[in-house]
Amino acid sequence: MRKNIRRIALLAAAASLLAVSCATSDENGAALTGPLPTQVPAGVSLAVAANTAKVALTASGELNKLSFTVSSWPAVQAGPDVIQAFRGGSVDLATNAGIPPIHAHASGLDAKIVGVKVRTTPLYKLATAPGSRFTSLDGLRGKKIGFSPGQAQGLVVLRTLKAAGIRTDEVQLVELPSTKFLTALQAKEIDVAPFGEPTLTKYLDKYRVDGATAIDTPAVDALTVLWAPTSVLRDDSKAAAVAEFVKFWARGEVWAWEHPTEWIDAYYVKDQTVSVEDGKRIVATTEKPYFPENWNEAISWEQETIDLVTKAGFFGNSFPAAELFDRRFEKIAFDAVSATYRTKGQQ
Repeated sequence: MRKNIRRIALLAAAASLLAVSCATSDENGAALTGPLPTQVPAGVSLAVAANTAKVALTASGELNKLSFTVSSWPAVQAGPDVIQAFRGGSVDLATNAGIPPIHAHASGLDAKIVGVKVRTTPLYKLATAPGSRFTSLDGLRGKKIGFSPGQAQGLVVLRTLKAAGIRTDEVQLVELPSTKFLTALQAKEIDVAPFGEPTLTKYLDKYRVDGATAIDTPAVDALTVLWAPTSVLRDDSKAAAVAEFVKFWARGEVWAWEHPTEWIDAYYVKDQTVSVEDGKRIVATTEKPYFPENWNEAISWEQETIDLVTKAGFFGNSFPAAELFDRRFEKIAFDAVSATYRTKGQQ
C-alpha cells in the first residue's frame, strides 16, 4: 500500500509539474495583442520598485500628477530579488538592467520589457580588494571575481573577459549576489568585483588608503529597462497605469539630467548619503538619457547577451530576445521626451 501511495503521489507531482511546464510554455514568449488601454480607471494602484524614479518624481513635483496610486515603492533592486517579488505579487513594475528579464525567462517567469533607456558608455568599474597589486585587465587571470549571473554586474564580468581575451576557465568566478560583493572584497574572499556609482565612490573613499583601486572596463551595460509580469500587463487597468508610468519614468530621467544640482541633493546626498563633491563628480561622468523610437537595437543587444550567457553555461538554451519585449509600449518613452533625448550620443 505504501508503494502504491508513493507511486500515486509521484504521478500526481509529475502531472502537476507537467501542467506548470505547459502553462509556462504556452504563455512565456507569447505576444500580448490588442491596443493598449488609454484611460486609467479610478482606484488603480501599482507597486513600483524603481528608487531613482521615486526620487526624481518626488523632487520634481511630478509624482502627484500620476492618475493612479503608487501603493508602495518596495526596496528591491537586484534582479533576483525583483524576480522573487514579481512571483510573490509584491511588485507590479520594476526598473533593472537587461539581464534580469533573461534570468526570469530562464526560470519560467513570464514578464515583459515595457520601457527602454539606452547607454553607450560603461557604467561599472572593477573594484579591487585592499592590498591588490594589479591595475589592468590583464591582471584578472587567475583572480577570484565576484560574479552574479542574474545581474548586470555578472554580464559586465563576462563582457569584460571577452573583450580582454580571457577565458572563463582562466579566472575563478565566485557566485555571489552583488549585495555581498562589498563584504567579500573587504574580507579579501574575492580579488575584484564590478561596482557602479555611488557604491564605487563609497568603497574607494574607505579602502583606497589600503590599496584598493578601480580598473576601467570597456564593457557597456547598454540597457536600463522597465519591466512587468505578463499577468500585470494582461490586466487592462494595470496596463494603462504602466503605460502612464513609462512616460513619467522617462520624464523623470530627463528632469534629473536637466537639474543636476537638485538631483545631486535629492539622490546622491539625501538618498545615497554621498558628499556634494562626490555627487558632482559622479554626475559629470553620467551619460545623457536616450530613449529610442524603436527597440530593434535593444533586441539585438539582448540577443547578443542571451547568446553570451547561455554559451557560458548559464540560463539554459538560447531563445529569441524579442520574446522579452511588449512592443505595444515601444514608442511611449520616446514620445514622452523632447527631440534631444531621442538621439543617441547627443549632449
